[in-house]
Amino acid sequence: MAKVSVKKGTPDTRRQMFNAIIIRQRRPFRRVDGTWVQFEDNACVIVNEKGDVQGSDIKGPVSREAAERWPRIAANAKQIV
Repeated sequence: MAKVSVKKGTPDTRRQMFNAIIIRQRRPFRRVDGTWVQFEDNACVIVNEKGDVQGSDIKGPVSREAAERWPRIAANAKQIV
């Protein structure tokens, strides 16, 4: 979980600080089984203090590590990689 500021969005959400969970990252990272994973873009999901997702839909794949650690994100994800 990280603190983020919204750059693009509705005027009431821009320039505010939110809690977010990173679900994809461009930088390659190594999994425990030895495979390397890299996504096309960086993405995060805005959440509240308890980890509940603020939005209703997650576009694109979600990393398996984020889905295992945050089950509420896994429930909203369409694809887990």
